[in-house]
Amino acid sequence: KLFFTDYGNAAKVERCDMDGMNRTWIVDSKIEQPTALALDLINKYVYWVDIYLESVEVVDYQGRNRHIIIKSRQIRHLCGLAVFENYLYTFNSDNLSIVQINRYNSTDVQPLARLDNAKEIRVYQRRTQTAVRSHACEVDPYGMPGGCSHICLLSSNYKARTCRCRTGFILGSDGRSCK
Repeated sequence: KLFFTDYGNAAKVERCDMDGMNRTWIVDSKIEQPTALALDLINKYVYWVDIYLESVEVVDYQGRNRHIIIKSRQIRHLCGLAVFENYLYTFNSDNLSIVQINRYNSTDVQPLARLDNAKEIRVYQRRTQTAVRSHACEVDPYGMPGGCSHICLLSSNYKARTCRCRTGFILGSDGRSCK
């Protein structure tokens, strides 16, 4: 799945399949400017920063069990968001610091380090990188991912895929070749 925020005409947090299909709004009320998003892949939670409402909130993948993690004026200066164990990590562009927020105890907020010019933060952890033995976009004997001549996108599950073409090309009637 792909999760993303939008604060155009109607602010929302959404999800869809990697090929753009099955687009679903998971948060579409009491939200104004969601600017950063992070996933807890183990527990299937979506966290986001709303700089207008000055809050960090969370819902599950279906948009249920929503609650506020922290609400504070300092939230309006947060850029990026990452989850690791019991904490959320973000960057405060006002005082140029990496901030650690306990996601279960909103009074536990700590500045960790100072950086001059960050806009995003990521945490990489081996156990959250799920291993899949085989998937629909594996390279075929002819060197084409999923049998697609240009781009292979996983669809509703790891066994389904959609072929797409690079800019300037159109997908042929076979659903695999780009012309």
